[in-house]
Amino acid sequence: MYSKAFLAALVGATAVSAHGYVEKITAGGSTVDGLNPSSYPYASEKPVTPGWAATNTDLGFVAPDATGDADIICHRGATPGTSSIKVAAGEKVTVKWNTWPDSHKGPIMDYLAKCSGDCTKATKADLKFFKVAEQGLSGGKWAAEKLLENNLNWDITIPGDVAAGNYVLRHEILALHSAGQENGAQFYPQCINLEVTGGGSANPTGVAGTSLYTAKDAGVIFDIYSGKTDYSIPGPAVYSAKKRRSHARDMTIVN
Repeated sequence: MYSKAFLAALVGATAVSAHGYVEKITAGGSTVDGLNPSSYPYASEKPVTPGWAATNTDLGFVAPDATGDADIICHRGATPGTSSIKVAAGEKVTVKWNTWPDSHKGPIMDYLAKCSGDCTKATKADLKFFKVAEQGLSGGKWAAEKLLENNLNWDITIPGDVAAGNYVLRHEILALHSAGQENGAQFYPQCINLEVTGGGSANPTGVAGTSLYTAKDAGVIFDIYSGKTDYSIPGPAVYSAKKRRSHARDMTIVN
């Protein structure tokens, strides 16, 4: 019999080379390439993509003790994507990962932050994120397992009431295979520039990326091998969009 700590360490060591990134982004009938941080530094011609660049050439993670640092916002050393992809409010953005290790179980969270102008010139520290979706542990299955079942595709619905404009989508997997101990969880944030059309007039209040989590949040320290089923997803509550109906009261719809 091996200890839980040994098994967690073994999983982390054997899967380190399999960490992924968002390789495709689909919205508004168009599919574009994401950004591969492993090859980006060596490309003679830098790709034009809404995906933000980052310096994690090892496809590594951001540790919980860095949740107050700029690297947690859009990954290590992240800089804005050089284009945007258009999507109508109320419609879906689909991101496709190139790979993901089946051992890296955990929740998936999605956020939006409105840019003050062109997101290709955004300052990440100025972005204020509000959560638009989250999935954790349900029926004994983690969100990351559902990602694998869906051929590495993940859908994110843009709230139908948000004001049109330029936004950064922050899509994130939190791997918990080593999270039974402090600073063992692994954050994998991915940022994408969106141009949201249509919509309403809502401008939800957000928080800085460096204020989304702390290293000691209950959902950041969690032993997935314990058999517990009462997992609390870290971060702020999911934003509830309001939809106006004629001759009816406002109704709140959770996307």
